[in-house]
Formats: sequence, structure tokens, C-alpha cells
Amino acid sequence: MFNSHFLTAHHDIRAWVLEQHGCPAIALTRDRDGAEKAQLRLKFVRYGDEEALDGQTTPCSWKAWLAELDRQQLALRVEPSGDYALVPRNTVH
Repeated sequence: MFNSHFLTAHHDIRAWVLEQHGCPAIALTRDRDGAEKAQLRLKFVRYGDEEALDGQTTPCSWKAWLAELDRQQLALRVEPSGDYALVPRNTVH
């Protein structure tokens, strides 16, 4: 994790995802109280998940995905291996 990079700028996030042959998606889930919540996801061809969207996950526009990223105050943490995670921006150093 010492070589992790944190991306918060929209153009950097989009560029990284596109370089990895990915695209944005959103899953609508419900919390324990039944309230609907948007869960950001990325899908990548390299993992063979172009067909792996479940009934709750749908592709979305970059504009919608990035707006939700900002609303939830998230950053994209990327590893040299290509692994990634969405993390709270307040964890970015």
C-alpha cells in the first residue's frame, strides 16, 4: 500500500479507468432501513466482467458517476498491480 496513488481529479480518475479498459457503473442498494443508496462501481473488460452486471448494477455516464463520487466524498486509490478501491477522501494524505 506504500506505492498507492490517490486520485481525486475527475480527469485523472477517468484517464486511469479508461487506460484499464473500464467504464463507470452504479448499483442501487438498500440500507437496513430500506433507504436506497447509490454504490459506485467500475467494470473492466480485463476481468471479463463486461457481462457481469447484476440486476442492480447499470452502466452510467461519467458525469453521473463523478457527481456521485463528489457527493460521497470519495477518492480512487490505485495500486501498481492495478488493484483499486474507492476510499473516503479524508484518508488521502
